[in-house]
Amino acid sequence: MRSFSLALFLLTTMRLASAEITYPPAKKLDVVDDYHGTKIADPYRWLEDDNSDETKAWVKAQNAVTFGYLDAIPQRDVIRERLTKLWNYERFGSPHRKGGRVFFTHNTGLQNQAVLKVAESLDAEPRVLLDPNTLSADGTTSLTDYAPSEDGKLLAYGLSKAGSDWTELHVRDVSTGADREDLIKWVKFSGISWAKDGSGFYYSRYDEPKEGSALTQKNEFHKLCFHKLGTSQNEDVLVYERPDHPDWNINGSVTDDGRYLVIELAQGTDPKHRVFYKDLSEAAGKVVELLPDADASYQLIDNVGTKFYFRTDLKAPRYRVIVIDLNKPDRANWVEVIPQSADKLDGVSMIGGQLISEYLHDARSLVRCFDLDGKVIRELPLPGIGTVGGFGGKREDADTFFSFTSFTEPGAIYHLDVASGNSTVWRKPQVDFASDAYETKQVFVTSKDGTQVPVFLVHKRGLKLDGSNPTLLYGYGGFNISLTPGFSISRAVWLEMGGVYAMANLRGGGEYGSEWHIAGTKLHKQNVFDDFIASAEWLIKERYTSSAKLAIQGGSNGGLLVGACMTQRPELFGAALPAVGVLDMLRFHKFTIGWAWTSDYGSSENAEEFKALLAYSPLHVLKPGTPYPATLISTSDHDDRVVPAHSFKFAARLQECQAKDGPPVFIRIETSAGHGAGTALKKTIDSSADQWAFLVKALDMK
Repeated sequence: MRSFSLALFLLTTMRLASAEITYPPAKKLDVVDDYHGTKIADPYRWLEDDNSDETKAWVKAQNAVTFGYLDAIPQRDVIRERLTKLWNYERFGSPHRKGGRVFFTHNTGLQNQAVLKVAESLDAEPRVLLDPNTLSADGTTSLTDYAPSEDGKLLAYGLSKAGSDWTELHVRDVSTGADREDLIKWVKFSGISWAKDGSGFYYSRYDEPKEGSALTQKNEFHKLCFHKLGTSQNEDVLVYERPDHPDWNINGSVTDDGRYLVIELAQGTDPKHRVFYKDLSEAAGKVVELLPDADASYQLIDNVGTKFYFRTDLKAPRYRVIVIDLNKPDRANWVEVIPQSADKLDGVSMIGGQLISEYLHDARSLVRCFDLDGKVIRELPLPGIGTVGGFGGKREDADTFFSFTSFTEPGAIYHLDVASGNSTVWRKPQVDFASDAYETKQVFVTSKDGTQVPVFLVHKRGLKLDGSNPTLLYGYGGFNISLTPGFSISRAVWLEMGGVYAMANLRGGGEYGSEWHIAGTKLHKQNVFDDFIASAEWLIKERYTSSAKLAIQGGSNGGLLVGACMTQRPELFGAALPAVGVLDMLRFHKFTIGWAWTSDYGSSENAEEFKALLAYSPLHVLKPGTPYPATLISTSDHDDRVVPAHSFKFAARLQECQAKDGPPVFIRIETSAGHGAGTALKKTIDSSADQWAFLVKALDMK
C-alpha cells in the first residue's frame, strides 16, 4: 500500500508540473443497496473506512493534488499574511463569577487556543489558570468547557484532542493550579454541573466504543452520571439512563439554589424535549417526570422556590415565558409571564430580579427587560445592527456581562448594572480593520413560493452595481439555528479584497421561531435550497454580481446546502465551498451522532422520506459530463460529527462526473482537526487563506 500511495503522489506531482490536473484514481466497487424497491449504487463505499490503508493513500494523493494547485496561486501568501496580521488582536470571553473569583478566557492574538484566566476580583490582576497551548505541540488540544465549583476553589474542565467531540474531564485546584487525580473519559454532548457542596459534579457520557471505532461508531445510550471527587470513574453513580430509548440524549444541571437536579431529555436534535427533576434535599428522592410529552421546547430559566420559569414554544412558535409550580404542576395551573410577541424570544436570563430577554427582530438582536411578573421595565440600547450574547449569573446578582458584535465590529464586552440598565465597556478589542469603510444593510428576497427571505449584505461603501463584484453567499438553514450578524477576521479580509459578503437567513433556521424551522425540514427541505437559490438570483438580478463572480459557502448542514444548490443549479455559481458537509443523505444516520439529525432530514428507512432525500442528496444527483462550478471541498480527519466519508465519497464522484473541460474540483483534508470547534488558529488561518486564494482564481479576481 505504501508503493500505491507513493506512485499516486509521483504521478500527481508530474502532472501538476506540466500544468495539468489529474485527479487520483478512485476504484469503484459493485455495491448496491435496495431502498424500498429502488436500487442505489454506492461504488465508493470503501472510502467510509477511514482506517484502511487504501483510504489513507487516497487522502494523501488528493491532498497532494489540492495543495499542488493552491501552492501555485501567487496571491495565497499575501492573503495568509494579511489574515495573520488581522488575527493578531487581543480577545476576551465574558467573565464568569464563582466564590468571589472571576473566570474568563483570553487570547493575546495568535495563540492557537484561548487561555483560561482567573482573578480574585473584577479589578484584580488576573493569572493563568489553564493554558491549552501547552498541552500539545501543534496546538490542537482545546478547552471545550469549564465549570468552577460553587466556592470557586475547584475547576472541572473538559479537553478535546485534535478536534474530536470526545472530551476528557479533569479537576484543577484553582489556588495552586495543580490537577487532582480525577479523570473522566468518553464524555460527549455533555455539560458540567457541580453539586452545591462541591462534593462532585454531574456529567453525561457514552459507553467506551470498540477499539478503532471511536470516530465512526454510532453514539447511543447516553447516560447521566455523578462523579464524586477523589474516586475513580468506575465508581461514578449512574443517575439516570433510558435503555428503552437509545436515541435520547440526557443532560442534568443543578439549580442555583442547589435543591433540584433538572434532567433534560432530547431525542436527537429535535428541539422538542422532556424535562424531569429530582429533589436533592431528599436522600431517596425519585426522578419526577414534570414534562414527559416532548410536545414543545422547554428551556429552564431559573426557579424561585418551587416555581420554575421556562422559555417555551408551546402554543407560541416565537416563544414565551411560563411558570410551573411543582406543588401544582397540572397544565391548568401554568401561568404565562411573558407572552409571545412579533419577534422571536431567543433567550432569557434571570438576573437581579429581572428577566433579561434577548429577541431576534429580522435576525438582529433586541434586549428587553421584564420584572418577574412580566411587566416591561426597559429596552436596552444597543450599538447598532448586531448580535448580543451572555447575561450569565444568578438571580441575586446586581450586575452581569454581555457581548455585542456586528459584521464590521469585533465583539466588545459590556458590564451591565441591572437595576439602572446602564452599561459600560469592560473590554473592547482593537483590530487593524477600517470598519467605517464598509456598510451593512438588509434586504428581503422573494423565494420560489413567495416567502420573504432576509439577506444581510456587507460591502465597501460606494459599491458599483455593475455585475462585476466577486460575491460570497453564505447560508445554513437547519436545526433551528439562527444566523445573526457577527465579526469574522476571515470575512474582513474578503471585504478588503473587494468582495461582497451576503448572508441569507433561510427556512430551517431559527430566526423566526419554530414554524420557520419546520418549514425547512424533512419533506419541506427543498424550501431551504429554493431560498438560497432565490438569494443568488436576486444578487445577480440587482447587479451586485454575476454567475461567474458568485461563490457559495456553508459548513456542516450548510455544506449540504452548498452541495444541493451546486448540483441543482450548477450554471448559477462560479465557485462552491462546501465544508464538513452532510452529503450522503441515504447513510448519514449510520455514523456517530448522525441518527440524531433525522428530526430535520428524515430517514432513508422511511419510504416517503427516502424519495425526498434521494431527490436532493448531493452525492446521488451528480450527473456525468455536467460542468459543475469550481469546487473546494473541506473536511477533517478527526471529524466525528459529520464523518469525512461524506466529503470523500462526494469528491470522488464529483471528480468522476465533472465535465472534461470543466473547472477544477478539489478536496482539502485537514489533519488533527474535527468539525470546527477548537481548531488551532494556525490551521484556521491556513484554511481561510486556501479558500480565498481558490476564489481569487475561480472568480478571476483582479
